[in-house]
Amino acid sequence: MKKLGWGLVFSFLLLSYDVSAQCAMCRATLETEDGGVKAEAVNDGIVYLMIFPYLLVGLAMYFSYKVYKNKRNTKS
Repeated sequence: MKKLGWGLVFSFLLLSYDVSAQCAMCRATLETEDGGVKAEAVNDGIVYLMIFPYLLVGLAMYFSYKVYKNKRNTKS
């Protein structure tokens, strides 16, 4: 189980890349402006907000594993 966790951590670190996470309406509105600086800022904000669901799921899995491990140790 520990190897699987480290494998997931390393795969997330190694496979990170730039993504475009804008809806069609946001993209159409922001592309009309000059420079595209605001469009990149909105895209970065969207990607930043996408991190939190993954963190919450990871924390829930971690704590459920701790509870499972504690119950397993108390039975022995």
